[in-house]
Amino acid sequence: MQKLHLVMGGRVRDPQGLDFVDTKALDIVGVFDNYAEAEEAWRDKAQRTVDDAEMRYVVVHLHRLLEPKLD
Repeated sequence: MQKLHLVMGGRVRDPQGLDFVDTKALDIVGVFDNYAEAEEAWRDKAQRTVDDAEMRYVVVHLHRLLEPKLD
């Protein structure tokens, strides 16, 4: 089974949470077929916004949502 990962980010209400302010303005970086590529893309975006505490990028494990019994 392919293990898909989504990298996305946006402005959050609380820097320690994941409550995005405007879901229509989310930055969808892409979908990756392995964690290493997703992490590299996440790291690149996160480092570019490191000085903005309200910007947060995450890696979403899509394969866990699509087939949760396989993990």
